[in-house]
Amino acid sequence: MAKILYIDDNDDNRLLVRRVLLASDYGFQFEEANTAHAGIELARRSLPDLILMDISMPDMDGLTATAFIRDIPQLHDVPIVALTANAMQGDRERTLNAGCDGYIRKPIDVDRFPDEIHAYLRSRR
Repeated sequence: MAKILYIDDNDDNRLLVRRVLLASDYGFQFEEANTAHAGIELARRSLPDLILMDISMPDMDGLTATAFIRDIPQLHDVPIVALTANAMQGDRERTLNAGCDGYIRKPIDVDRFPDEIHAYLRSRR
């Protein structure tokens, strides 16, 4: 059973992602953090199989948080997927260059989302 950590400051986004992933046939485990700092600490303690990272958070942006996570040896190979409403030209490339392994735009497609997460898990760094 794959453990997914979702870091996002928006309660509604976390609730939707939690419900979609836990209702899927993949049997995901789910953890969440509402700040980047809390997410980094939770990732360090729980060693998730994949991290979903919001890019725009008030305490620390998701790209900076990604860099911190990449510096933790036990998490170096854990896929980090940007889950963001940032959809301007160049945003996808910017997130990938910052160390994210993928990019999914909000709002998510609830029918495809579990399959997308499963695909990222299969292609671990």
